[in-house]
Amino acid sequence: MKRITLLCSMLLGFAAIAYSCNSATSKNNTENTTVVVDNTDYNKTNHRTKIQVAILLDTSSSMDGLIEQTKSRLWNIVNTLTTLKYRGENPQIEIAIYEYGNNNIRTDDYIRQVTPLTTDLDLISQRLFALTTNGGYEYCGAVIDKATRMLDWGNNDADMKLIYIAGNEPFTQGSISYKSAIDRALARNIYINTIHCGSSSSGINGMWRDGAIRGKGKFFNIDHNARVQHIDTPYDADISRCNERLNSTYVGYGVSGYARMENQKMQDTNARSISSANYAERAVSKTKSVYNNSSWDLVDKVKEDRNALATIDKKELPKELQNKSKDELQALITKKEAERTTIQKEIAELAKKRQAYIDEKSKNAGTEDDLGNAINESILAFANKKGYTVEK
Repeated sequence: MKRITLLCSMLLGFAAIAYSCNSATSKNNTENTTVVVDNTDYNKTNHRTKIQVAILLDTSSSMDGLIEQTKSRLWNIVNTLTTLKYRGENPQIEIAIYEYGNNNIRTDDYIRQVTPLTTDLDLISQRLFALTTNGGYEYCGAVIDKATRMLDWGNNDADMKLIYIAGNEPFTQGSISYKSAIDRALARNIYINTIHCGSSSSGINGMWRDGAIRGKGKFFNIDHNARVQHIDTPYDADISRCNERLNSTYVGYGVSGYARMENQKMQDTNARSISSANYAERAVSKTKSVYNNSSWDLVDKVKEDRNALATIDKKELPKELQNKSKDELQALITKKEAERTTIQKEIAELAKKRQAYIDEKSKNAGTEDDLGNAINESILAFANKKGYTVEK
């Protein structure tokens, strides 16, 4: 399979965070929307076009390798998504994670929503790194059905709505037919991609290929126990140093501001625990508009709403800023925003050189299928059909 390499190089705990998945969902459904000055049919509700990706992971006993691949590929997938534009605009990117087939989940169908569809990338990383495995029954039809019914899918014609289900047991298990579940997803223009962990023949015989065909998606086979091969580059260390400076430009506010800043650092640590290359990919993601933290970072908040300082209660600010005047706060935010922009540009330039190095090293290298490559390949193919463009 052709390995997807892109210009900007995947798819969690930290209990101190005082917010819930539901609040994240409601915020993400109201924030980051914009009125499109274009009277075309593709955006009838005037909400920002969305790319929505739900990843359904088998977390039964034999799937530790699958979780590791997902951790290793989260930021690479995010960076793939950020290259896509629709009619020159950056779509809003939302990712959800479900786990299924785990005995630790106390429901009849062994299914749990790990995150809703959310723009909160640190939340996704936090919850992903908290996943563990334990044997259970893998009901593919049921988890597809739950993701279809429970997630807040978009309604615009231009929205890309994709489900990726990964696992190794037959696709036919459980009382909910995968066929009827897929039909209900397609009725909402949600397309189903299947990633079978095992041999091609068992994937075909286990109806994983049929699931993808019925779901108008892609069928993949991967070795879920294979370690993802990262290419270290001479630019990774410089990107790492830039990322540490980048973190210093964040100013937490609100009841969860401090905890969210600490979680940001924790997800840096989690990314670094995979590899220096994975850490660099996360840093690149943090330079993109998709990495928006206006719910807890004052710099992003003021950038989004220039009148925010007039409405924020001083008690929501860090203690060292509570006695500052509005003008002093504005000067601080302006300085932090300028610093952030400069650092992000540095990382972007290093990322170009890094990707060129990776592309050169990859020319004659053999490629192996993994969860990240499967998702990246199908995202780009589907985006092309939907009229999205790739901007490097």
